[in-house]
Amino acid sequence: MSGHFGEWMQGRLGPGGPLALVTLSCPLSPVEVSPGAGPLLPPERIANFCAALGVADPGLGLVARLPLGGGTGASTAALLQIARAVGFHDPDRLAAACLAAEGASDPLMLARPDGVLWAPREGRALAKVAPPPAAEIVGGFWGPPLPTDPSDIAFPDIADLFRLWSGRDLPLCAEIASESARRTTTARGPADDPTATLAADLGALGWARAHTGSARALIYAPGTVPAAAEAALAEAGLTDIVGFRTGGPA
Repeated sequence: MSGHFGEWMQGRLGPGGPLALVTLSCPLSPVEVSPGAGPLLPPERIANFCAALGVADPGLGLVARLPLGGGTGASTAALLQIARAVGFHDPDRLAAACLAAEGASDPLMLARPDGVLWAPREGRALAKVAPPPAAEIVGGFWGPPLPTDPSDIAFPDIADLFRLWSGRDLPLCAEIASESARRTTTARGPADDPTATLAADLGALGWARAHTGSARALIYAPGTVPAAAEAALAEAGLTDIVGFRTGGPA
């Protein structure tokens, strides 16, 4: 079960508009099935999810492979693992069930999560978008976990950034991601986030962040990540350093 690693952009579509995002897909699984482990999520959340699908709780044991509250889709991924265990795959029903259970949802149930403008507090796609070009990501986690509060929609306006999104030009996509990350960091913190400086020092095209959560990502064209990147992120205080590829043709 793949996850995501923050977002290319996230914010309001106009001052009074809905919260919307384009997710930064990540092939790494934030959670994995582990027989004998606990359920990972609160029992009432699992009960509400299973009730929304009309299925019995399979009692699945799960463990986190990436930090919970990091902005990697672990909570949605855990619910989808439960659905998979009982043979449930319909994406629309899964999105509605995630919303019923948690009040928010990542688009991980979709075949192409980064090919939509997603409304996380509504559990639905607002529009199809061109997926981002192939990119190489190196990232980690900065600061404490920050679980999603479904009532929180106090994010900057990104309507202008969405209008610029084409999915065809990686430097432009990286610039959009950087600006969306800057706006959220300015509005919501943390003020001492080193990711923008790391991106400049390490020659990245740009940087992205979990707009709720601690995941931080440097964006590179494939094959151009400098050898020193992971060590530099660790030295700056980021933890659980990872590298992966994202984007590209469906």
